[in-house]
Amino acid sequence: MSDEFYIKRCLELAATSIGNVSPNPMVGCVIVVDGVIIGEGYHQKFGEAHAEPNAVKSVFEKYGSAAESMLRKATAYVNLEPCAHFGKTPPCADLFVKHQLKKVVIGNRDPFSGVDGKGIEKLKNAGIAVISGILDEECKHFNRRFFTRIQKQRPFIILKWAQTANGYFATIDGHQKWISGGLAKRMAHRWRTEEDAILVGKQTAIMDNPQLTSREWPGKNPVRLVIDKNLQVPQSNHIFNQEAKTIIFNALKTDVKDNIHYIQMEDMQFYLPQKIAFQLYLMDIQSVIIEGGANIIKQFLNANLWDEARIFTSENSWTEGVPSPVINGNLTEAIQVGTDKLSIYINQTI
Repeated sequence: MSDEFYIKRCLELAATSIGNVSPNPMVGCVIVVDGVIIGEGYHQKFGEAHAEPNAVKSVFEKYGSAAESMLRKATAYVNLEPCAHFGKTPPCADLFVKHQLKKVVIGNRDPFSGVDGKGIEKLKNAGIAVISGILDEECKHFNRRFFTRIQKQRPFIILKWAQTANGYFATIDGHQKWISGGLAKRMAHRWRTEEDAILVGKQTAIMDNPQLTSREWPGKNPVRLVIDKNLQVPQSNHIFNQEAKTIIFNALKTDVKDNIHYIQMEDMQFYLPQKIAFQLYLMDIQSVIIEGGANIIKQFLNANLWDEARIFTSENSWTEGVPSPVINGNLTEAIQVGTDKLSIYINQTI
């Protein structure tokens, strides 16, 4: 099998942990001897063992006393450079050095300053052959949330909305009227389990009274983010229940009450998307879905502060409504989801 085959297997393993390891990257590891996979592992949960020790552990569990000699003949494949620093776990590069692996094949070099080539250097200094850059672009896209946070000091930003066939986003009077179908709703809830947070504005929080949870898909709830400058959302609304942590960006106070965190921001009328993005970066929130309303989405579009847009277009038309935001991005995918069409755009200008 080729190096590309085993790196793809690393990505398959790593994908199992989506939504569970942030702000760490998703990493898988495959250990091979003479074309046979003898061990596999992936980073399962933030704060717990990384992919490499889990893969080495699987070799010992399977081969017992023979594991040491097998590892000395082995090639390890990882989609991201093994770490070289002490964090919540010991350096993974040291583990490969300890067991005297023959070779390590890497997808991406880690952009984090605590690693950034230091893991590769440790391996080479120990006499271990290293190849890097295998499926480099594919691996970067896979960990695009992590790369965005490290390189741009902000979260990966996903815009999401539904629109009618003739381009309406919401009702004129602001009252909730469902646009997309049930299958689209379930898909949107699955997305919530994969990202760190979900953001809405005051008007959406008041008029739609959303729960912003992942109740129709198994997995964690995202952190709920609400922009409410003057704290006008009623305390009886769903966002104040105990189902998930909620952060209220406002101009009046900073406070914590149970799972509700109030963060005061100055001059919210100026550069609001940039201020929120940097605040989320400081809070180690690595990805966010922005669900509305139209004004909030347009602010992020106008600031060119978005990475991906996911738009459901219904087969139904309205006679009137609020026009949908205008997206200027590269269409990468268009698929049918029940009665709706899902279009995915990426921002290639940043």
